[in-house]
Amino acid sequence: MKYFLLLAFACSVFASCRTNNGDYKKVTSDPILFANTVHELNTVVMGNNFSPIVASRNYLYASIAAYEVIAGGYPAKYQSLGGQLNGLGQLPKPDTTKKTDYEFAALLAFCNLGEAVTFPAGSMKAYTDSLKKMVVEKGMPDDVMENTIAYADTVSSVILAWSKKDNYAQTRSAAKYNVLDSPGRWVPTPPAYTSAMEPHWNEIRPLVMDSANQMPPPPPFKFDITNKNSDYYKEVMLVKNAVDSLTPEQKHIADFWDDNPFKLNVSGHVMFGTKKFSPPGHWMSIVGIAAKKAKADYATTVYAYAITAIAQFDSFIECWDQKYRSNTVRPETVINKYIDPNWSPYLQTPPFPEYTCGHSTVSAANAEALTHVFGDNFPYTDTTELEFGIDSRSYKSFRDAAVENNWGRFYGGIHFHHSCIVSTEFGKKVGQLIVTKLKMKKES
Repeated sequence: MKYFLLLAFACSVFASCRTNNGDYKKVTSDPILFANTVHELNTVVMGNNFSPIVASRNYLYASIAAYEVIAGGYPAKYQSLGGQLNGLGQLPKPDTTKKTDYEFAALLAFCNLGEAVTFPAGSMKAYTDSLKKMVVEKGMPDDVMENTIAYADTVSSVILAWSKKDNYAQTRSAAKYNVLDSPGRWVPTPPAYTSAMEPHWNEIRPLVMDSANQMPPPPPFKFDITNKNSDYYKEVMLVKNAVDSLTPEQKHIADFWDDNPFKLNVSGHVMFGTKKFSPPGHWMSIVGIAAKKAKADYATTVYAYAITAIAQFDSFIECWDQKYRSNTVRPETVINKYIDPNWSPYLQTPPFPEYTCGHSTVSAANAEALTHVFGDNFPYTDTTELEFGIDSRSYKSFRDAAVENNWGRFYGGIHFHHSCIVSTEFGKKVGQLIVTKLKMKKES
């Protein structure tokens, strides 16, 4: 099924995939092809078990590389991010005397960075080769192909060099999280008891924020499980009681926004993993759904992916800075230790501290980015989870979806409701900073 979407696209839209009829622009300028390529990267990310945080980095640099090609090819409509994102200098401009297919170059740049940032080389090579073969069969001249590949490679090399200075490599060898079994402090959770994920992500270079703690959320409620009148105790009982009485609709919301990239299933002595798109992958899918509904052109579609990828990348840094400052325990741990040793959340608890909520933060930031591109009150149906056997859900707006995600994390029993509320507020702040500060699409 690896290239199913690409092949289905090519064969359903065009009567012949093998005829050299000079009609290659119909292929390369269709935004569905770009959306299908993002889905391909989603699949590769999922297959390689990347954490949501690391996955956001793959989508980020791939999307920016694609956007920079479009900005270079259409400078009257789009402005380069060079000089706007931390550490990114001016991008090379294309040679306008050479005929170049900028849409296809953007696609190739996306693939180049998608695999190069974290993966071993070659993870998307077969897919990229199939794209090149397809457009040649549709009539792309040799000189256009040569110029297109050259410009894609030129932009890709600059973005790749920039990506290597974001401190990611250095954090691979940083000290591990120090597990201390003290009241209120996070400890690994069942069934895998995985060590803390990315405790140094606040050391990654942000894009638009000036630092990881530019917008620090307030501290979480003080750990106080013995006082039944404390805010903390009330939050604990709120999530316990909610999970104990979930309705089918609430379970659907939790399942829909679960986005667990690797769930460990345990049945007796049998253990196996199941995979789904992570939160960043889910929102990349939403971008494609929105662009298709809006009938956005190719350049607008690439722009939408890029600004969303930027929003979720910076919002992860903001959130992870708070997570490992607070180091708060998960509901599952508290309830098992102090209230009910047999209680379990509806969803599987992810391996990092509770406060603040990553999915709520990222969803709120992404909602601001997508609202900026497509407008508020943009109703859509999210079909992302169908391939994982979960029914679709419909929303009045992107912000409406972000709010529902809040409830999904709470219904899942993996976050306190107060954490989700605060996370949405600060994720929104990150998103608003990005859409206000970045100058990308020029006014027509």
